[in-house]
Amino acid sequence: MTLLLEQLLNGLQFGAMLFMLASGLTLIFGIMGVVNLTHGSFYMVGAYCAAIAITKTGSFGAGVAAAVIGATLYGVVVELLVIRRLYLRDHLYQVLATFGLILFTNEAVSLLFGRRPPTVTTPAILDGSVTLAPGLQYPVLRLAFIAVGAVVAVSLWLLVNRTRVGMLVRAGADDREMVDALGVDIRKLYTLVFGLGALLCGLAGVMAAPLLAVEIGMGERVLITTFVVIVIGGVGSVRGALAGALLVGMVDSLGRAFLPQLLGSALSPAVADPLAAGLASASIYVLMAAVLIVRPLGLLPMKA
Repeated sequence: MTLLLEQLLNGLQFGAMLFMLASGLTLIFGIMGVVNLTHGSFYMVGAYCAAIAITKTGSFGAGVAAAVIGATLYGVVVELLVIRRLYLRDHLYQVLATFGLILFTNEAVSLLFGRRPPTVTTPAILDGSVTLAPGLQYPVLRLAFIAVGAVVAVSLWLLVNRTRVGMLVRAGADDREMVDALGVDIRKLYTLVFGLGALLCGLAGVMAAPLLAVEIGMGERVLITTFVVIVIGGVGSVRGALAGALLVGMVDSLGRAFLPQLLGSALSPAVADPLAAGLASASIYVLMAAVLIVRPLGLLPMKA
């Protein structure tokens, strides 16, 4: 029971990180119609900015500020210089351009920060563990990650559904030309949405930095999982991104924890261990296929 509770919390933590990435990506993809492969690079830039700022100042708060500001500024620059020219182009052009930006970003980060992966220590305020149940000590940092994910989810819902900016974003998704004709600068609106997506990536990067290795190419590995999340949840839907992120987080964590035990009880360790690792890695794709068979537009697609 303790192991199950721990893995459920791990799934929540992983799901919170995926939601921060997927919510921005689903807004950009679903509302702006852009296939943005550079999204994972914003996550990497945020993690690197946080790592360098924490190393220089010793302050985790400075790391959070550096990650958010650095990723947002880079996202806005990318949108102004590259993405803005791709809105009315075919998706193939968008894929090629943003793939090139991945290569550019990786090399730029290598030149600026070096190829040696920086280390990020857990801040004192988030260090240690708390007792959640008899025999279960859970890290404070992971609980903080879950709390931040919940705050981001509520804030995004309020922004999209209860503010003028959210109304304009939804209107721009339905009819870009009409919104532009009514006097709204749709280009500035799209820059705002793109910058928001990059900001969320930076926040995910700084929260993940003490838990995961900060290294060149870390964004590409998480990008595929992020696309799986928005396909499961429904393209363009923030609610769908949340549902998909939680599902993927739970399936991944529970699969990696319990599949070795289940297969080990029936097969030899030489067969069970590699098979369990392969099945755990494939579990989220099996989940995506199952969801698409039942609901081809995802669990909670954006309303037309």
